Amino acid sequence: MTNLTDLEQTNFEKMERLRAQGLEPYPHRVERTHTSLELIKAFEAAEAKGQEQPVQATLTGRIRSIRTMGKVTFAHIEDGAGLVQLFFRVNDIGQEKLDLFKHEFDLGDFIQASGEMFRTRSGEATLRVTSFRMLAKIITPLPSAKDEIVDGVVVRHATLSDPETRYRQRYADLAINSNVRQTFYKRAAIVGALRQFLDERGFLEVETPILQPIYGGAAAQPFTTHHNQLHQDLFMRISFELYLKRLLVGGIERVYEIGRDFRNEGVSFKHNPEFTQLEFYMAYADYCTVMDLTEEMIRFVGKTVLGQPCFTYQGQEIDLGKPWRRWELHQALLDVTGIDITQFSTAEGLAEAMRARKIEVNPTATRGKLINGLIGDFVEPKLIQPTILYNYPRDISPLAKSLPGDPSTVERFEGFMGGMELCNAFTELNDPFDQEARFREMGLSYEANDEERHPLDEDYLRAMRYGMPPNGGFGMGVDRLTMLLTNQPNIREVILFPHLRESKL
Repeated sequence: MTNLTDLEQTNFEKMERLRAQGLEPYPHRVERTHTSLELIKAFEAAEAKGQEQPVQATLTGRIRSIRTMGKVTFAHIEDGAGLVQLFFRVNDIGQEKLDLFKHEFDLGDFIQASGEMFRTRSGEATLRVTSFRMLAKIITPLPSAKDEIVDGVVVRHATLSDPETRYRQRYADLAINSNVRQTFYKRAAIVGALRQFLDERGFLEVETPILQPIYGGAAAQPFTTHHNQLHQDLFMRISFELYLKRLLVGGIERVYEIGRDFRNEGVSFKHNPEFTQLEFYMAYADYCTVMDLTEEMIRFVGKTVLGQPCFTYQGQEIDLGKPWRRWELHQALLDVTGIDITQFSTAEGLAEAMRARKIEVNPTATRGKLINGLIGDFVEPKLIQPTILYNYPRDISPLAKSLPGDPSTVERFEGFMGGMELCNAFTELNDPFDQEARFREMGLSYEANDEERHPLDEDYLRAMRYGMPPNGGFGMGVDRLTMLLTNQPNIREVILFPHLRESKL
């Protein structure tokens, strides 16, 4: 092979030597009688019964550590269920086989080992190996092989802690760091619990188009692509909303989707251009109904996944068992910044009040955007315990119903936890003429590249004219919920293959 490093060349030569001895390094068939967890349980059950017959087993897994001590060698192998120690002794397998293991097997190799269980002097359940063989020879060494002295003996194991390498080579990260694997098992459990909660309440899970002729349903810029045969520009969806609400028109009263959205926006500790979203829509409900359901759902997921309603996120104890704080938006801003937004009906007036408090102002921002900035900069970081902010400006919520008696404010709430936004919900607008007017207003009020600008979707308006029932809608970032419940400070830790800048290597 070409372009191999020195270490890769060494491992390649070991592979060739195995083949020269008639030992295939990548065999077609594998034998396994137990997973590591099954074997430990079987062994402990036999011990409890005082069973004299030794427990026999054949295990498979990746070598995670090697400790050589003269005529014996210890190793740990790992499978999907856990770790088991292997014990190689010259008296059991002979000098030739022991030398084979010492010289040709490395950290990261996949191995099959057979033998009987016993307990070492230190009390560790261990497989006394009587036969073994290679299942897959590693060529590229796992990152950062490290030698440590344990009880006077050199123990070799692999480590990987550099975040850049971990994200770019997630396969190596997963192979070495069992805690990373556990994060993604827990993520799957979170998604499963969300589905269970909604399924049990009569919601129908659906799939809507990822490639859309018109984007909408959120304040974000889309990614654009092109269909060659149709000679048509398409957008990768930024939200499921407008398609899910079409289904309400069609008579599906409770509907949800868990899937990918794509937003052409900045990358941060809580933003990735491709992310997983849950959205649901519920006929004959309003934002108050959805508030209650949100609390119930997040509490259910926490208890199901963690076994309890309390957890720690970045040193802060968070309790899902208590009712969420409900804080009207204008009051929250008044309490935190001293600005009463109800006194300023224009962007100019609000900007002047912000400047008076030495708050930086974007001179082209609308009133709604200025309010959004105040929330993100001053209120959101303080919302550690579950909190709902409700009643938002109309001009940043074009799909929500106005508050009765206050056309400048809409029935919208956002849920916060751990100092970041978690979810967003409305009493959904179902008046087709009001909706059309808002689409046209947004098109005139914003520049073409403004993320708040919503294109006019004639087909969606046609659907609304067929009659859309009153409804409440909800959207939540699954990645952020996973961050919270796995105590991860960065969204890249909960996405298997996060987007990264092109490597300079």
